[in-house]
Amino acid sequence: MKAFLAAVFALLCSLAPARAQERPQAFTGATIITVSGPAITDGVLVVHRGKIVAVGARGAVRVPSDAQTVDAAGKVIMPGLVDSHSHVGGGAGADSSAPIQPEVRILDALNVRDPSIRRAQAGGVTTVNVMPGSGHLLSGQTAYLKLRHGRTVEDLLVRDAAGRMLYGIKMANGTNPLRQAAGPFSGTRGKSAALVREQFVRAQDYRERVRRAGSDRSKLPPRDLALEQLADVLERKLVVHFHTHRHDDIMTVLRLQREFGFRVVLHHVSEGYKVAEEIARAGVGSSIIMLDSPGGKLEARDYSPETATALERAGAQFGFHTDDYITDSRLFLRSAGIAVRFGTTRERALHALTLGNAQLLDLQDRVGTLERGKDADFIILSGDPLSVYTHVLETYVEGVRVFNRADPKDRLYATGGYGAGGGQLVHFDCYGHGHGEGN
Repeated sequence: MKAFLAAVFALLCSLAPARAQERPQAFTGATIITVSGPAITDGVLVVHRGKIVAVGARGAVRVPSDAQTVDAAGKVIMPGLVDSHSHVGGGAGADSSAPIQPEVRILDALNVRDPSIRRAQAGGVTTVNVMPGSGHLLSGQTAYLKLRHGRTVEDLLVRDAAGRMLYGIKMANGTNPLRQAAGPFSGTRGKSAALVREQFVRAQDYRERVRRAGSDRSKLPPRDLALEQLADVLERKLVVHFHTHRHDDIMTVLRLQREFGFRVVLHHVSEGYKVAEEIARAGVGSSIIMLDSPGGKLEARDYSPETATALERAGAQFGFHTDDYITDSRLFLRSAGIAVRFGTTRERALHALTLGNAQLLDLQDRVGTLERGKDADFIILSGDPLSVYTHVLETYVEGVRVFNRADPKDRLYATGGYGAGGGQLVHFDCYGHGHGEGN
């Protein structure tokens, strides 16, 4: 009987979001920041079955007769935030056994019930690139997630049209992956680059042997999970997300990219302002962390919040990230505010929180703007997104509300306190709402 009831409960949970989206919803009266065009005052956003049906000014948008109308007057609606570098979910990738481990999957270490995911929803984050750490030259595969309410990590995966999960490869240089000079780790920056080159040359050979084998399976080389991933990197099927701080380390990444032709996104780029022209010339994107209290790492000593401004002026592509917990996901909007304070234009700063990051993850056709046909990922704000007084009031992923500040259980994840994954057990119902029990 218990097994039967559990199966029924799981079925109802899976059907609940679908039922909730059978009726269109129209959000009216808000200022709508589409990111793809000018802001719309007294706007209307219509969503249905997880997609945006229409967006525009009142009177220019037809609201379906059966729509549930939500009065959003006085509020601001903008696309859900996309975080191109996060560690929510409590996962860990490669261990300390070897410096290059492309076969390791963060997928196998993620906990969708970790309170960090609820905090990210409270901050308006709807899509994340969850990364392994940076203590290795290559610490494994990332995972692109939609922050839906889910019972397992499979419920959160972003998949392509064929159902395959989408992800990237995490690499790093600089101080973190040096470790000791003896043993399997590099010890110096020069040796780090040499180890990476060696592995990519091996991957080139593996890829060529697979090509020569063609349809003759007897000629295929023994399957190598690590080299399979690097071969996909060489085929430009996977994006390399490369942790790098100092300007000389950034230039090393650009040399490797030219040599092997892989697609790369530079992450952190603390000294990106020193080589902004070179980054722009290389045509690669950057995922920037914006800090209000720099420090703690010698190689980031020359960090500057003006990197975003320098990259914008150079014509380079960029987005922002949290590196959560380094920056709390609940404060992600503040990244744009800091950038504007140091010279980045308002439009480009908001772009970097949304469409800019979507482009870094190849998800620009699905998320990042409020346009007809895109996923209904959006947030409702109490005011201007760059104001320190503004709160995220509601967060929607594919038309389903995953955070509501008016709900005391959800508000706890926005403000913190006993029960938000700390001193209480937090149970989740099929909508992901926490129910605490004293322990």
